[in-house]
Amino acid sequence: MKTALCCLLSCTAALMSQSLPVRGLHLRAPLTGEIPLTEKFIREVLPKEGVNVLVMAFGYRYQYSKHPEVVDKDPLSRDDIKRLVAACREANVKLIPQINMLGHQSWGKETSPLLRAHPEFDETPGAYPGNQGIYCRSYCPLHPQVHPFVFDLIDELAEVCESDAFHVGMDEVFLLGEEQCPRCRGRNKAELFAGEVRTLRDHLAASNRTMWMWGDRFLDAATTGCGKWEAAENGTAPALAAVPKDIVVCDWHYEAAHPTAPYFALQGFRVVSSPWRKAGVALRQVDTIRLARMNSSPAVASRMLGVLHTTWCGVGAFVRAYYGEKEEDQRALESAMAFKALSAELRKQP
Repeated sequence: MKTALCCLLSCTAALMSQSLPVRGLHLRAPLTGEIPLTEKFIREVLPKEGVNVLVMAFGYRYQYSKHPEVVDKDPLSRDDIKRLVAACREANVKLIPQINMLGHQSWGKETSPLLRAHPEFDETPGAYPGNQGIYCRSYCPLHPQVHPFVFDLIDELAEVCESDAFHVGMDEVFLLGEEQCPRCRGRNKAELFAGEVRTLRDHLAASNRTMWMWGDRFLDAATTGCGKWEAAENGTAPALAAVPKDIVVCDWHYEAAHPTAPYFALQGFRVVSSPWRKAGVALRQVDTIRLARMNSSPAVASRMLGVLHTTWCGVGAFVRAYYGEKEEDQRALESAMAFKALSAELRKQP
């Protein structure tokens, strides 16, 4: 018994002596005119702040060659992205591209290029004109043509980014198993969500890529008290028990440091905590990670990977806010301040 305890303490101490494996930043893809600014920020700021992972949400803003009909406004070229890849390589930063899968297929009145070009993929075809009365549209996970299509996009973007990981989004999925869908209506929402997670994960695993995704749909809103945004009210939470455990879960909480990251780790998943614009929340999330790594078994502690700070503003706005230049986007100002506070804390004890 004494030998086993000593071994456990020794392994835990070894984990705690190491830097958090993930000290990440999440950015939207830059505008084409912001490529030089973004390159400079990656090379000069990210190493100084200790960032080693950059998740970049490209979405449909890339010049996809296989499906040009879904290319969004101001798309980045292959050369543009290669410049970002080179900057990340020089800064020793892992670049992980992102496209939102399943949900977030609209924003406000504007429907995403995927559903504009292929309305047959819509989970609620013909419903909600002008996107009135809904948060965001979803594609139908059971449409027979949707996966070959989105796999092409994932593969093309992952290839140009030279990445062995891919972030599929999948947060805030409110429209799933809807009555308007002839394939999904009446089906169990947790099973639908889990099926989509497995399908995307299996495709990425076939090319030796790790899947990253937001974790909110795996949390039950009533049980956690996190509300319908940071957790699910539509019954998808049981999906966690039906998906592969090699997924990296990005556990985002913006208003309070809910202690859900250890829950994911205890269920066998690697997890990163994702704050946004409240420095106090970000610092408490780091406290939770450190305490879990200190007081858990080595198996659980090793799954508490670190943090992925989010920005939810344009790259230009965030960079200007970071440098203390004039910036009117309050979200950018608050996120930059929280990022600085988080980075300073991680430099004290990486």
